[in-house]
Amino acid sequence: MPRARLTFNGPQVTAVVREAAGRGLFLGAELVLSVSTERVPLDEAALQRSGTASVDEGALRAAVSYDTPYAARQHEELTWRHAPGRRAKYLESALNDSAGDVLDVVAAQIRRAL
Repeated sequence: MPRARLTFNGPQVTAVVREAAGRGLFLGAELVLSVSTERVPLDEAALQRSGTASVDEGALRAAVSYDTPYAARQHEELTWRHAPGRRAKYLESALNDSAGDVLDVVAAQIRRAL
């Protein structure tokens, strides 16, 4: 019976998986940004427009941030009143509510790459 040859391409597989994970993290961050944008307090919409998603593919870390001088205060101040559907903890709640979906997005990108 002939012997089968098996070639292990570990470094190539690792590179493909890391790239797919980075892409999944970015898509997941975009998802969290989308959810948080629907919750961010509105006045003139500057806070809402300042939201961005980013990913450090080398470290496999994603971030969602809002860039206004008052973004953190708006996020943390639980006593301020907001329009219906808008609230404090807009980013934290979006991340908590979307965590499962983000994991699904990352896993789907890795499966697709393999």
